[in-house]
Amino acid sequence: MKKILCFLAAMLMMPMVHAAPEFKEGVNYDVVKQTGSAQPEVMEFFSYFCPHCYKFEPIVDDLQKSLPDGVTLKKNPVAFLGREMGPELQRAYAVANLLKAEDKLTPAIFDAIHGKRQVPQSRNDVEKIFADNGVPAEEFTGAVDSFAVSGMVAQFDRNTETYNVRGVPAFLVNGKYMVKIESITSQEQFNQLVKFLLAKKD
Repeated sequence: MKKILCFLAAMLMMPMVHAAPEFKEGVNYDVVKQTGSAQPEVMEFFSYFCPHCYKFEPIVDDLQKSLPDGVTLKKNPVAFLGREMGPELQRAYAVANLLKAEDKLTPAIFDAIHGKRQVPQSRNDVEKIFADNGVPAEEFTGAVDSFAVSGMVAQFDRNTETYNVRGVPAFLVNGKYMVKIESITSQEQFNQLVKFLLAKKD
C-alpha cells in the first residue's frame, strides 16, 4: 500500500508527461493471462473499504473520459476487505448496478465510510444509504438477494480468483494485462499506458 500512496502523491506533484513513454512488460504491466477478452475493456478491482480506492475515484473518472469509443470500464468489487461487511458491500454494488443507480451510490458509500466515518455495520445500514440517495427501501430489499444480484456477485468472486487479485485498486486491461500502478507517475501516463495495452495485439 506504501507504493500506492507514493503513486497518489506523484499524481498530484509531477508535471504532465508530454513525450510518449515506452512501456515494458514487468515494469509497467504484467501479463496475467495468455488469452484476452473478446472485446476491449478495462476492469477496476476495488473495495469500498479501501482508502486508496476512495482516493483513486477522480483518477478513474479521468481515465474513463479518456478511453477510446467502444471501450467499457467495468468495476469489480472484492470481498476480502471489511470482514463480514465486505461481501455485503460487494452485493450493494451489484444492487446499485442492477437498479442503474451506481453513479449515485458509489460516491455516497465511499463518502459514508471515508468522509463521514460512518462505516455500515449491517445490511440495514446499507439500505439506509440507498434510501438516502433516492432508492426506496423496498427496491433495495427486492433486489439484494435476487438471482441477478447473486449471479453478479459470483462473477465478481470468479474474476478476483481468476486474476489472483490480492490488493486493490488493481486495473486489468483486455482481460490479459495487469497495470503495475507503482510504475506510473502522472494521470497522463496512466491514461497512456491503458490505451497502449488496449491496442496491444500480442
